Amino acid sequence: MLTTFTDTSPPSSFSRHPSLAVSLQRLIYVIFLTTQATKDARVIASLNVLRMINEPTAAVIAYGLERKSTQKGEQIVLIFDLDGGTFDVSLLTIEEGIFELKATAGDTHLGGEDFDNRLVNHFVVEFKRKHKKDISNNARAGLSLQYAPITRARFEELCMDLLLKCMQPVEKCLHDAKIDKSQVDEVVLVGGSTRIPKVQQLLQDFFNGKELCKSINPDEAVAYGAAVQAAILTGEGNQKVQDLLLLDVTPLSLNLDSKKHHNSNQERASIPPAPRGVPQINVSFDIDANGILNVTAEDKTAGVMNKIMITNDKGRLSKEDVEKMVKDAEKYKAEDEEVKKKVEAKNTLENYAYNMRNTVRDEKLGGKLDPADKEKIEKAVEEIIEWLDRNQLAEVDELEDKLKELENLCNPIISKMYQGGGGDGPMGGGGYGGSGSGGGPKIVEVD
Repeated sequence: MLTTFTDTSPPSSFSRHPSLAVSLQRLIYVIFLTTQATKDARVIASLNVLRMINEPTAAVIAYGLERKSTQKGEQIVLIFDLDGGTFDVSLLTIEEGIFELKATAGDTHLGGEDFDNRLVNHFVVEFKRKHKKDISNNARAGLSLQYAPITRARFEELCMDLLLKCMQPVEKCLHDAKIDKSQVDEVVLVGGSTRIPKVQQLLQDFFNGKELCKSINPDEAVAYGAAVQAAILTGEGNQKVQDLLLLDVTPLSLNLDSKKHHNSNQERASIPPAPRGVPQINVSFDIDANGILNVTAEDKTAGVMNKIMITNDKGRLSKEDVEKMVKDAEKYKAEDEEVKKKVEAKNTLENYAYNMRNTVRDEKLGGKLDPADKEKIEKAVEEIIEWLDRNQLAEVDELEDKLKELENLCNPIISKMYQGGGGDGPMGGGGYGGSGSGGGPKIVEVD
């Protein structure tokens, strides 16, 4: 997927950098495992990922840049990020371009998809009640049910427990930051699901009627913030961008455990037994820019120190696995290119055939054609469509030959039609995508 992203991005995105500087937001909060897996993915996709930031952090940057010029003094801002699959709340202070996150909370299993599923389940039950048929195992029917009509009141009634669940992380975030809700200056909505009126009403009621901030596009805020972070890291953008400073906070709860238990992924310092209160142990937690946690413990009495990195290697790709996948990607690159060419050639032929069919069936244009010519095109198009159905694995040269055959038949007829009508076709010219050229009237594509 990441390789496809680089292939389909505009060339201008890469013209200034040999390797793309990407700031990836993690869409799921399985913090360390996701971070390592994302790192593996960027190696396989040959991307140079300079920094990985959390989704709410990216939204914070987007909001801060938007309001930077109008801010006076310190502001306390709450980011309410409810999208399709996850829910995050972040509380931060902003002052003179410095963003300091105070606390984060959220629910990785709450989002727009949950509302969709609740509605689909409701409609399945209703359909069974009315028509005595169970369509719960019919995927296509389930997809259609997502667009069935329902009143807002009924929707709110069905999803009220989920809607109320959105308020719990808000309370937790404020509690962790030791900030009262009356001190919050702005409540910023991010994520498509924040458009739900009941979500906005509950949030507004929670903050005693405070007007919610809707100044940034909820669908684009995260991508916008990630792009700003990438600009900061690569030294691009104006001074407004470069003056931003973000002090992040870990979304994990950190605590100390003095009990003895075995963990094969961690090595502990050999701290000699001592009565309660006697050992003097300094513990420090260090989280790097990519969210990897390093812990250092030092026994001042015994002079013993040890460091560990908190990771989750279970189910991860080894270095050898990643290298093999990179080699395999190079090995099959030529094969993938051939498949791509084949698909493009098939689409070109199919589009041309259907465009010609639409042209001859159009009342305005088709009426200008000689009936015999019209029948020729209809027959040729039908043969091409049938041939495509029978030859799904056709090679590129076969597809190109069929396109030339159809063009050689259709282009003279269409040219004659426009010539008889006096000049170029509608909108002044263009072609059906054919390879031929000449000085005759130009042919345009008509949907």
